[in-house]
Amino acid sequence: MNREELLDATIEDDESSLRPQSFDEYIGQTSLKDNLRVFVGAAKIRDEALDHVLLYGPPGLGKTTMSMIIANELGSNIKITTGPSIEKTGDLVAILTALEPGDVLFIDEIHRLNKVVEEILYPAMEDFCVDVIIGKEATTRSVRIDLPPFTLVGATTRAGDLSAPLRDRFGILSKLDYYTEDELTQIIDRTSNVYKVPMQGDATHSLAIRSRGTPRIANRLFRRVRDFAQFYGEETISNERTVEALDRLKVDNLGLDDVDHKYLLGIIQRFKGGPVGLEAIAASIGEEPQTLEDVYEPYLLQIGLIKRTPRGRVVTSLAYQHFQILEDE
Repeated sequence: MNREELLDATIEDDESSLRPQSFDEYIGQTSLKDNLRVFVGAAKIRDEALDHVLLYGPPGLGKTTMSMIIANELGSNIKITTGPSIEKTGDLVAILTALEPGDVLFIDEIHRLNKVVEEILYPAMEDFCVDVIIGKEATTRSVRIDLPPFTLVGATTRAGDLSAPLRDRFGILSKLDYYTEDELTQIIDRTSNVYKVPMQGDATHSLAIRSRGTPRIANRLFRRVRDFAQFYGEETISNERTVEALDRLKVDNLGLDDVDHKYLLGIIQRFKGGPVGLEAIAASIGEEPQTLEDVYEPYLLQIGLIKRTPRGRVVTSLAYQHFQILEDE
């Protein structure tokens, strides 16, 4: 194993160690979790495959983790793939025909499935079968292959991009919401225990409020704060070190980073607060429009710093206040 492979394996092991394994261990998303607990329990009582599940919401909120928990709670194996990686219908047929009864198939970024490939999913989800074309020209014929009962769990950050026929075939649709500061504090405490690096209570709170309501970001920032503490010889992560580290990482007291600042200040300074189109903002700050829309805007909308209008994006009074800029400047 070379250095890069070893690094990738270490990162993957770290992520795996942080993932909760059951509904009881999973922090947050209480309503979603309680409902899934009922659906999974009822499916086990009937000895049936769980209805197909669609998990949607901003990145980093735990969609992949929740899919693994669903499989664990069902006592099933899980097969994981992504929409962009399934390029041909044959790729999907190979995945489907390798499933065992009761398996969970998790497709991340399911909104990016090729439309031709997507159509193979329709009979697979409804009737547990796939139709395969074999032969060439005059000898072409369709063969139906029966599949074992399985549960498809799809995850997407863009539920609106799913076609209606695909979306309607999911029996359970669940949205993941941003986490509260209290929930993030619990997650950071758990991460601290897993890594065996103690953290002061006020430091945990400081990190939680700068984590954008997102566990993935909280865990990433924890690792960076840990680096600062260990570099300076501290066995326990203090609040002072946490704040210093986050300031040096350009993460402010709302969890906004350098890209957020460029986005908001770009609208304020170059476009007089808006309205302005997403493409124009992206071009002015050198970012991809889809990255801004999927990764940055959901949180800015959530905390009320921007509004989407028919004419484009507009910053709110809260954004001016955050940067201590007068609105008439």
